[in-house]
Amino acid sequence: MKDQDIILKAENISKQYRLGLVGTGTLSHDLNRWWSKIRGKEDPYLKVGEVNDRSSKGSSQYVWALKDINFEVKRGEVLGIIGKNGAGKSTLLKILSKVTSPTTGEIKTKGRIASLLEVGTGFHGEMTGRENIYLNGAILGMTKKEINLKIDEIIEFSGCQRYIDTPVKRYSSGMTVRLAFAVAAFLEPEILVIDEVLAVGDAEFQKKAIGKMQDISRGQGRTVLFVSHNMSAIKTLCTRGIVLEHGNIVFEGGSHESVEYYSKLSSSNSYVEAIHESYGDIISELNFEISRGNIKPDASFFIGDDMFFRLGFKVSSKMKNILISFNVLNYNNELISHISNEDSNYILNIEEVNSSVEICIKTDKILYIPGRYKLNLWIGDSKSNTLYTVENIFNFIIEQGNYTKRVRPLPKHSKVYLHSNWE
Repeated sequence: MKDQDIILKAENISKQYRLGLVGTGTLSHDLNRWWSKIRGKEDPYLKVGEVNDRSSKGSSQYVWALKDINFEVKRGEVLGIIGKNGAGKSTLLKILSKVTSPTTGEIKTKGRIASLLEVGTGFHGEMTGRENIYLNGAILGMTKKEINLKIDEIIEFSGCQRYIDTPVKRYSSGMTVRLAFAVAAFLEPEILVIDEVLAVGDAEFQKKAIGKMQDISRGQGRTVLFVSHNMSAIKTLCTRGIVLEHGNIVFEGGSHESVEYYSKLSSSNSYVEAIHESYGDIISELNFEISRGNIKPDASFFIGDDMFFRLGFKVSSKMKNILISFNVLNYNNELISHISNEDSNYILNIEEVNSSVEICIKTDKILYIPGRYKLNLWIGDSKSNTLYTVENIFNFIIEQGNYTKRVRPLPKHSKVYLHSNWE
């Protein structure tokens, strides 16, 4: 990799915080730090501190939000940064954007950086949308002439034409994000840093924003650093990914491999219990089981297997045409299949009060790509009113097996396996 291709380099970046208070919190700590600095010694409080695990209670007053982060980003690359809440993603982006400084380490960049870290970052609420475009352009080092050349494109892309001369404090969060993204994207920074703000926008804007980021990176050769919990967006947009956990980089590689690693990391930490929710008291005493013996959650199936399970519940009143459906989702929470009693024209009518119901469901061959999946259950009436739901009623794993004759693993970024015969 040529040095001239590297546009951003993080070297031994660490960030330490003291829990509960700003600064060291005590005069003695301040004096110790000052005296160490006078003597040319290392800050004594850099030797203490615990791993940044938000879910556990620690004994130290100091915590490392980031610890020894090292990576390089090439010009035109789209780097996805993924991890659970509290892993250190936003802290890293704030350091890269120079919003805050690292406790140790150094960031080396070439060119201007534009950041979208939070809704309305860098916007002044009393100023109009148009005035904020000029303000943000000036912050990025643009001249008024340069901004004038781009302002019509910015306004059109944002979709806020009607409100552009209205103070930003009257914008919705979605409108603010639209305008902020348009400013950052069209004022042509060398490096665009984007946190989870796109989640605030609607589906149409997210599609436009992802398309624009692809144009920025592929067409214009600019660099994008992208944080998102939307794994589909990470796989679609990013060329490479890093996975953060407890302030450390635990994986670095291609975007698909990074998403797969993160998925395994998330699923292996703890088993997620089923979440039952009843709407009224019509459905009760629900039970669900896979009929193939005493199968526990995370059971393994092979491509080409079928599924056979039983669903039982009690209905308190007479009803006509009860609707039952299952959603099958993958580890990215993407809907892969939807099955319903309507598929086979099975009509469930309840003729007596307090009836017990038992239903057997058999699927055709499972042709999902190997990975981890879950089932969600929905029960409703003929008017599609929800009566009962269960999220995560069953977890299972698909393995490749012998249904396909290929020796190499199937590509992880595909969704289903389509069998074919070649002659």
